Amino acid sequence: MVRRVRRKAPARCGSGEKSEMISSETYLSTFGVFPLAVAKHGIRPEWASEIEKAPISITKRHFPYMEHVGDVTQLHGGRLPPVDVLTFGSPCQNLSQIGNRDGLAGEQSGLFYEAIRIINEMRCATDGQYPQLAIWENVAGAFSSAMGADFRAVLEAFADGEIPMPDSGKWAPAGLVPDGCPEIAWRLLDSQHFQSAQSRERVFVIADYRGQRASQILFNPLPLHKILGDGEESGLPFPGAGGGGASQTGGNHAEVRCFHTRKMRGAVQYHDPKMFLSAIGKPGAPCPTLLTGDYQVIAVHFPDAPEKDYIRKLTVTEFEMLMGLPVGWTKFGHEGQHISDSARFKALGNSIVLGCAEYIMALAASILQKQEDSDG
Repeated sequence: MVRRVRRKAPARCGSGEKSEMISSETYLSTFGVFPLAVAKHGIRPEWASEIEKAPISITKRHFPYMEHVGDVTQLHGGRLPPVDVLTFGSPCQNLSQIGNRDGLAGEQSGLFYEAIRIINEMRCATDGQYPQLAIWENVAGAFSSAMGADFRAVLEAFADGEIPMPDSGKWAPAGLVPDGCPEIAWRLLDSQHFQSAQSRERVFVIADYRGQRASQILFNPLPLHKILGDGEESGLPFPGAGGGGASQTGGNHAEVRCFHTRKMRGAVQYHDPKMFLSAIGKPGAPCPTLLTGDYQVIAVHFPDAPEKDYIRKLTVTEFEMLMGLPVGWTKFGHEGQHISDSARFKALGNSIVLGCAEYIMALAASILQKQEDSDG
């Protein structure tokens, strides 16, 4: 638990009625992941901020009623439709451990402050009533960027006050900033624990401007509803998806291993055989984090028929499945046009796993409903 040291100008915490709307305002190519998560729980996605053509077109196909408001740097929160929940994920390139580590000072990840500006403008225009909740998502590298100073800056931007660094100098994977408005909670989620055969760690920060509900959302266990069904082009059963990594493929017992391709490249560069061998995943282990422009490689081994063994890249359909999305979610744009595989791989690699988004939004929807019921 982290406590505020000093408050700056206090944020106004309103208590207006629930408006049955949510904005999925994002700078990542999420192509409707948060809208899909909230729509399953009775909340209407209202608008989105995105500049990439393919994600915009995919989102329009699935949510034709959503308004696309354009470049976040050109928006004013006081002129946007007010919403109960505002979700966003500033670009991770400057925060990621495999990025340039420029942190929040970087041109891309620094867009975080544009979202904070929009939140403050909207709250000012609505006398502190909206948004009720703000949700930020990013890579685990946010904890260590600038030796922890960047994550501290994230918390301070939400808190509008000073937040001390932990005594250890390192941020815990989960925590809470109580004693004020907003209440702020954060938690690191790994998608392999949320109905995905991919290990994809992402930190979620929730700011609750109406009370003490952020911790209830992030730290309250809730069973998830299954999303994926059987679809065409289903591909191979994935490691970690059940059966201990062994699957039935073509009537033969098969083991599927995912390669850590980026780690392999480093091993080749540094002539490190041990590192190379460690980059070959074990049967039953989840796939490593899917990246944009870095297609994941798998090896399939048939113990009873090794002559059938092969190595190949995952298909874009399998990428979709590993992100928890219905098969074909990114295949077409809003006018029925095919989205290129390269654009789909890029959008998927920049996105979040649906199971994690649904876990957050299911709890948020439940809490908002309770608030509405109590308001009468």
